[in-house]
Amino acid sequence: MKRVALVTGGTRGIGKAICVALKNQGYQVAANYGGNDDAARKFTEETGIPAYKWDVADFEACQTGVAKVVDEVGPVDVLINNAGITRDSTLTKMSFENWQKVIETNLTSCFNMVKAVFDGMKERKFGRIINIGSINGQAGQYGQVNYAAAKSGIHGFTKALAQEGARAGITVNAIAPGYINTDMVAAVPDNVLEKIVAKIPVGRLGEPEEIARGVVFLAADEAGFITGSTLSINGGQHMY
Repeated sequence: MKRVALVTGGTRGIGKAICVALKNQGYQVAANYGGNDDAARKFTEETGIPAYKWDVADFEACQTGVAKVVDEVGPVDVLINNAGITRDSTLTKMSFENWQKVIETNLTSCFNMVKAVFDGMKERKFGRIINIGSINGQAGQYGQVNYAAAKSGIHGFTKALAQEGARAGITVNAIAPGYINTDMVAAVPDNVLEKIVAKIPVGRLGEPEEIARGVVFLAADEAGFITGSTLSINGGQHMY
């Protein structure tokens, strides 16, 4: 029977690449998304992967959404916490609303989603939880105290949860992407992006598919001895 994988923020960018890569490896995949109905519709038409809409920052919505996935696709064996947003500014200009929204969407969502699948994984004695962190959660970034705090929190969340799941056959790992060729990075002004790329030893942005390959590796049944780890995929920009 195919393992079921659920990817949050799965209809665009890195999330889309992860969904496609997992499907190509034989997983039964479901994608969550938050707001762009047109992109979700196009995603499902292109990939054949069902998309489910709910706000990952909303605890009850996660419970309801996961229950629907379980009912329609199957019990979740692999959870990829990929959903994330940015609301960049310096601390002095940052509103509490933009602090809170990023923390809730990027970090609290991991708690919400894991709470919805963890007991089932324990009962079945198998689970793969992969949290998408960031180079900026490792090294920090000017104008991103909210984003860096949330992503750094993901790395700590990963290490602590790994200890809780290990004896039940549940591995918990993180991937910390560097600057990847997505819509989020495309929004960075060209002059700023040029300076960022200049600091990447391989001399280019990463591609979403390169993150997806890391996810496929960590999601595999054969990856059962890897837990509590962070895989940095950043072109050598930050060696941590």
